Order: sequence, then structure tokens, then C-alpha cells
Amino acid sequence: MKKTPNVEWRRVREEPGDEYRSNGKTPNAQRSTLNVQRQKQTPFDLEDRLLEFSASIIEIVDALPNSRAANHIAAQLLRCATSPYGHHGEVEAAESRRDFIHKLRVCLKELKETRRWLRLIRRATFLAEPQISPVLLEIEQLVKIFFTSVRTAEKNAE
Repeated sequence: MKKTPNVEWRRVREEPGDEYRSNGKTPNAQRSTLNVQRQKQTPFDLEDRLLEFSASIIEIVDALPNSRAANHIAAQLLRCATSPYGHHGEVEAAESRRDFIHKLRVCLKELKETRRWLRLIRRATFLAEPQISPVLLEIEQLVKIFFTSVRTAEKNAE
């Protein structure tokens, strides 16, 4: 048997389907390829996610009561929560790495502002908790995604 530089092969058992094993490593023939891995995972599209988030914010704004305070919050929330969807298009069309980072930061800033307004809506009990909780969970994930993107872009710019 020919030895490879990376892995030393040895026969372990003579049972069908369990013919060869390596020293803790999987031979290349048993490793899944990138194409196989892609088929198993659902594609991640941030633009679609931001679009769905903006649509859910519109539903929340329409569900708020018609009071002076709720109308003020609704206007603020509508502006900042739908903004990342539009700004994400600008991120994709950035003219330089510096411009790209700046536009990512704008999206992150708007998402953080949105989170504050949503927390105020929950605290003021304008809406029932089941209406607001899923949106708060999504905003937390979006903030983490954009924060990580900004950090990675800044690191790659160095």
C-alpha cells in the first residue's frame, strides 16, 4: 500500500463497508465537496431578509394606536427601520472600500435606532408581546450581522 504525505493508511477491519480508516482523518473521497454542501444549505440573501423586515415594520406601524405618542413613534420607526433596506443597495454599489464601510455603518446605525424604538413600543405596551417579540429577535440578528460585516470589512481594509 502506498503512503501519502498527509495521512498514513492502515487496514482496521475486514467488514464490508468499513474497509479503510485513517489515523483520525477522513480520506478525500469521503469528504463532501463544496457543491454538495451548498445543496444542503439554504441560500442566505440579506436583501430579502431586509425586505421582509421592512414589511414587518410596516405591519407594526399600521397596528399602532392612533394617539399622539404612537404616531410620533410610528413615524420615527418607519423612517429608520425601512432605511437599511435602501442603504443595503448602496452598500452593494460602493465606490471604494472606505465607502463600503461607511455605508455598512449607516445601515448598522439605523438598525440600532430601530431596536430602540421597538423596545420603547414594547415598554409602552402599544402592542401585545407576541406581535413585537419576533421582530425584536430579527433586529438583534440583523444588528449582529451588520456589526460583524463592519468589523470584517475594517479588518480586511488594514
